[in-house]
Amino acid sequence: MGNLKRNKLIKTLWILVYLAVLIWSGIQPKDQFTWFLEVVPAMIGAILLLVTYHSFRLTPMLYFFILLHCIVLMVGGHYTYAEVPLFDWISDTLDMGRNNYDKLGHFMQGFVPALLAREILIRKNVLNSEAWLKLFVVSICLALSAFYELMEWWVALATGGDAESFLGTQGYVWDTQSDMMLALIGAIACLLLLSKRHNYQIQDIMLTR
Repeated sequence: MGNLKRNKLIKTLWILVYLAVLIWSGIQPKDQFTWFLEVVPAMIGAILLLVTYHSFRLTPMLYFFILLHCIVLMVGGHYTYAEVPLFDWISDTLDMGRNNYDKLGHFMQGFVPALLAREILIRKNVLNSEAWLKLFVVSICLALSAFYELMEWWVALATGGDAESFLGTQGYVWDTQSDMMLALIGAIACLLLLSKRHNYQIQDIMLTR
């Protein structure tokens, strides 16, 4: 199969999976307002990917993890982050005291943006030092995580009790700090696990442009 046909097939599958999960997520969600707040970033992200597909096509690895992140957001939007059934079962089985699906979401909030930031910085030749690249990627992810926590605060102030499901603190006093820590862990894990494979895909896509 040629590269053109393969790319077209991957794009079609990506769109089909994205739309299928989005439609499922929007059918009788636990809380309509929470669903909207959680799914909007996935919608904006999909639009940006569509607009930039021909001018700045990303690596297959990055498209895969962006889709995975979107699915995490959509599942959280459907059930609310505090009531995802699988993580209720995990919580009950391990006697964790809370549903930790939101922690998975914040881990992804560091993991996937790290891959995106890394790819943009490398392809735009912003930095020549690997050490500085890692520092910038982690810093970008922490800044993004902090900004998201600020957004949650602003939404809570603007909407009052309507934002409780969106915040998903579940009474945990260190929820904001632990969210940012999970994003930091996600960013570092991405760099440690995927950098080598990511470099190969970046080289391939830059050679074919």
